[in-house]
Amino acid sequence: MRSIAMAIALAVSASAAFAQQQPIVIKFSHVVAPNTPKGRAADYFKKKAEELTKGRVRVEVYPNSQLYKDQEELEALQLGSVQMLAPSLAKFGPLGVREFEVFDIPYIFPSKAVLQRVENGPIGQGLLKLLEPKGIIGLAYWDNGFKVMSANKPLNVPTDMKGLKVRIQSSKVLDAQMRQVGAIPQVMAFSEAYQALQTGVVDGTENPPSNMYTQKMHEVQKYAVDTYHGYLGYAVIVNKKFWDGLPADIRNELNTAMADATKYANAIAQQDNDEALAAIEKSGKTKVLHLTPAQRKVWQTAFQPVQKQVESRVGADLIKAINKEAAALDGK
Repeated sequence: MRSIAMAIALAVSASAAFAQQQPIVIKFSHVVAPNTPKGRAADYFKKKAEELTKGRVRVEVYPNSQLYKDQEELEALQLGSVQMLAPSLAKFGPLGVREFEVFDIPYIFPSKAVLQRVENGPIGQGLLKLLEPKGIIGLAYWDNGFKVMSANKPLNVPTDMKGLKVRIQSSKVLDAQMRQVGAIPQVMAFSEAYQALQTGVVDGTENPPSNMYTQKMHEVQKYAVDTYHGYLGYAVIVNKKFWDGLPADIRNELNTAMADATKYANAIAQQDNDEALAAIEKSGKTKVLHLTPAQRKVWQTAFQPVQKQVESRVGADLIKAINKEAAALDGK
């Protein structure tokens, strides 16, 4: 009996040792190209995570909607089919966390400094906590940048948007934004936007220049204007059950890797967008209008009513808190 017990103990020990030798796999899915700020940051996280854990973790990055489209990826995360995502902040509204759509309000962030103050402070961190009852842990915010409008007609002033069918993400705030200037919002997956523009299913779209360029939308859009009206950022999230089940030392190392990747992501975003906009102009396929401060003010004024319109959606107190942060920073 003693020899049998010892054999069983040795077998269990060997099995545990074997299990420890197997790397923990993190499937990291996203919908943009590898050479965008998010794509590059995901690859950077993979490199740092595998280095810091000395191979105990393997990160598999799946870009360009290889695994899931916009509407599918959050459900896949909740089901555990993937462990990590970096969805745009607009995607949490349909999940039931409407407060995240505050990031979609046009011109609510007068500068990147205000944006970062909000994301890194109590407001941004409090929003991430709202994801936990959905089985999701929010790890970080990654920048992409501020958006330009594009279409196949010149967009000199907001009234030029009237009657245009414009692709948007699934966000009630973005819907209100487009309707405010007379455009007709069309919700569709990011991966379908190029073909929709090419075939005339939609007339225009809004994107940071890096997304517009890497998805080749500039090849099917004749005009763009640097309104920089809205922000497109991401929350890096993980499946809560998976994250809570990790060994504490692994979780700490992954947090360090994420902190490094976040610094990297936010450092390259502006440069990538500047270079993308220059490349779009150089291509000669899209004419870009650069707004003067006076022209930009016209767009800001046109979109101002959206804040009031969406108070019941995202919360009047949240909008007020962000405006207070903006005022405090501007006053310095």
